[in-house]
Amino acid sequence: MKLTLRIWRQKSPNDQGRLVSHQLDDVSEHMSFLEMLDVLNEKLLAEGQEPIAFDHDCREGICGTCSMVINGVPHGPERATTTCQLHMRKFRDGQTITVEPFRAKAFPVIRDLVVDRGSFDRVIQAGGFISANTGGAPDANAIPIAKGEADVAMDAAACIGCGACVAACPNASAMLFVAAKVVHLTHLPQGQPERAARVREMVRTMDAEGFGYCSNHFECEAVCPKEISGRFISELNREFRELFWRGKS
Repeated sequence: MKLTLRIWRQKSPNDQGRLVSHQLDDVSEHMSFLEMLDVLNEKLLAEGQEPIAFDHDCREGICGTCSMVINGVPHGPERATTTCQLHMRKFRDGQTITVEPFRAKAFPVIRDLVVDRGSFDRVIQAGGFISANTGGAPDANAIPIAKGEADVAMDAAACIGCGACVAACPNASAMLFVAAKVVHLTHLPQGQPERAARVREMVRTMDAEGFGYCSNHFECEAVCPKEISGRFISELNREFRELFWRGKS
């Protein structure tokens, strides 16, 4: 198939940036979106032009680094799919595809389609961990956990921290990401000692990083490649409200 690609090109964080059109012929429908960009970069290098910078790592839908907005949708048109798992058969011959980086104050553009998501790392560092005594690893079944609790924890833990929720939210809120990390540990016994401090510090850091507030649009849930439920946001809000009732805010 033949495609017209309108791709955001930006040399540095201080550069104004712009959309640049690139033509690409003979695109196989079996290519992934990132493989298609690889082919485009080979073409640009052969022509003596600068290749397009974009993030990627595992290319298996696990790492969450392949963050880009495709025709206005984070990760593209296919639901529950990362950009690296999106295949070109989802597009039409002759179609124009616009590719941009994630847009959020907390995700500044570094170059082209690469954004700095260090803000997510700092939110995790603020409280997304547990303290445990060192020593031999305990037996996996040593701590009994009810199946319902384990299922909720595993559903929340599926979050890969890609940032699509932020890019889709009209307020650039990180509530779904933070909620997934909080709920994951809230439903496990290992997460109980630091439960209150975790919520307080992660929400405080989220606000300090410049993320917006949740206004229940649920665009985050719609674009999440791991289909993290928006109901986790309600649970995060309940946990945060508990801090005021306990006087620990």
